[in-house]
Amino acid sequence: MKPKILIVDDEPNILLSLEFLMKKNGYEVFIARDGSEALDILSQQTPEVILLDIMMPEVDGYEVCQQVKANPLMKDSKVIFLSAKSKESDISKGYDAGADLYMTKPFSTRELMSKVKELTPIKKT
Repeated sequence: MKPKILIVDDEPNILLSLEFLMKKNGYEVFIARDGSEALDILSQQTPEVILLDIMMPEVDGYEVCQQVKANPLMKDSKVIFLSAKSKESDISKGYDAGADLYMTKPFSTRELMSKVKELTPIKKT
């Protein structure tokens, strides 16, 4: 069974490149273009990892992360913030919201992939 990953970003190019990268590495990928769409998907899916942008229309990444961490069904889901917000206060706020990891944009896809793999050991069938 493939591990599930939810990619949440309002930037289409980032969504496309991350979707390609994750599928190539054996993940089942779900895509959301904003926080509201992410919460809709999370009401039906429990991904192992959520790649989450912070600055999005309607519901921001901090709010999505807090809702994920407050949901007992998603206690094992890992949240990785991918954000252009690189100030110490933004990073602290991300971890305070419950993030497992915070990476600033632009990020190295190789480094991201290695962190995702650390957080989600691929289950051998």
